[in-house]
Amino acid sequence: MTTRAKDRRRKGGVKDVIRVVGAALVVAAVVKELRKPGDERTWHGVVAGFVPYELRPPTPSRFRERMWDPEAEHLVGPRVFGVGWTINLGRVYALVRRRLAQD
Repeated sequence: MTTRAKDRRRKGGVKDVIRVVGAALVVAAVVKELRKPGDERTWHGVVAGFVPYELRPPTPSRFRERMWDPEAEHLVGPRVFGVGWTINLGRVYALVRRRLAQD
């Protein structure tokens, strides 16, 4: 087996592990919500102690809040929909503009 083939196989293995972990976290989040009484289900929260999940349908305001908030404190926050984190591109833009203005 060539080195290139081994590299592809190794990368595929890491991607497969990430997919399995992601799917397991989604299942865990759904199970967590379904174990609550119907009127207490929020469909957003934290699973595995630190991984955020958001299973409510996306809204424009939540999209702006999580994907484009230049005034936010953090670069990384909960996803608009799904399990895990996303990058706040508005914050990245604000930091780049600030850095360019300093030069």
